[in-house]
Amino acid sequence: MSLKERITSDMTAAMRSKEAARLSTLRMVKAAVQNREIEKGGELSDAELTKALQSLVKQRRDSVEQYERAGRAELAEKERAEIAFIEEYLPRAASREEVERAVAEVIAETGASSLKEMGAVIKAVQAQLGGAADGRTVSEVVKSRLA
Repeated sequence: MSLKERITSDMTAAMRSKEAARLSTLRMVKAAVQNREIEKGGELSDAELTKALQSLVKQRRDSVEQYERAGRAELAEKERAEIAFIEEYLPRAASREEVERAVAEVIAETGASSLKEMGAVIKAVQAQLGGAADGRTVSEVVKSRLA
């Protein structure tokens, strides 16, 4: 079963079991996927779909930060719940230790020594981890190693 089919079947199951929060999130995911397909002009591959889901999670994390700064805990909690639902469809994220190991390997391979080379290191780490790491975490680790 493809990722898109799994989302559709889970949406149907959420309707039947009357899980309003899950259903709302899955409908939003499906709409975002359809918009991406329209932009592309065809079906999304599972890799493209995963990238779209990662983008949705990133948007929600940004929203959580903004809601917390504004003192809107209830809205931040709603966004966190949406993140949890979306992350069920993403591959397991790399741990901080895995990111640190990958960064150390890439820095050793490339011989990077300054913050000017940060972009190249981040790109290589993301490629090595197959996009399974949060960009913010990778950036923090690389910055701490190269600073």
